[in-house]
Amino acid sequence: MKLVGIFVKRHHQDAVRVAGEVAAWLNGRGITVLAEEALAAEIPDALGCPAVEIPTQADLLIVLGGDGTLLSVARLVGDRRTPILGINLGSLGFLTEITRDEIVPVLTKLVAGDLAVSERLRLDVVIRREETEVARYRVLNDLVINKGALARIIDMEAWVDDAYLTTFKADGLIIATPTGSTAYNLAAGGPIISPALNCLVISPICPHMLTNRPIIVSGESVIRIEVKFQDEDVVLTADGQIGMPLHGGDVVEIRRSSHPSLLVLSPTKDYFQILRTKLKWGER
Repeated sequence: MKLVGIFVKRHHQDAVRVAGEVAAWLNGRGITVLAEEALAAEIPDALGCPAVEIPTQADLLIVLGGDGTLLSVARLVGDRRTPILGINLGSLGFLTEITRDEIVPVLTKLVAGDLAVSERLRLDVVIRREETEVARYRVLNDLVINKGALARIIDMEAWVDDAYLTTFKADGLIIATPTGSTAYNLAAGGPIISPALNCLVISPICPHMLTNRPIIVSGESVIRIEVKFQDEDVVLTADGQIGMPLHGGDVVEIRRSSHPSLLVLSPTKDYFQILRTKLKWGER
């Protein structure tokens, strides 16, 4: 590694302090550190650079914060295969696997080229209105179609490839990757899916029919959702961070992206250990 980019949770002074320590450690081993201009102004050992340009130059991205911060950085990476190392400064995250105490041992292994990377499935999402593309998103966790606070149940016609699935009548719909299966999907009663699997899960939110249950489909499937006519507030959200309002007749097309995210794995914890810790399995 010659160049490492550092991102932190905004307005998190502890993260800024730790970022300074990480930058100093890397500099001491001949590695140049890039950071957003505002962060670089607080870290003597980092060079300032626009956030969107850091993934184009860096060999590795280090994220200090929680899963939400990592998701925003994954979006910046775009089509590139820049690995992301997530360091959680609070409670253990599903995506930010590395704890504060593991920072130096993990960085030591990284410099030696001794860490593994997990390739995580992402989704390409296209929204069409009257046959015209109006928006496009890339998603690591999930895509959610949700009604406004005072809106009524939404009718959403769902197709998997060329096969009609059903018309969901629900408060909303979640299409999640295996990585995102432990996010909103889990809260809505969906299954936990190992990130090693190539599949997607479609989970209705508070469905009108009790027989509507989450369904797992192939990761190679193309999912098409049409929002039927409605005069209420309906919103599409990508990874819980960005999105847009939907109109009646809008079609949302979801398919596996050819550009996965690369996440650096913890050398001390496997996926199931993270599940046990985060979900407190086995505790009374």
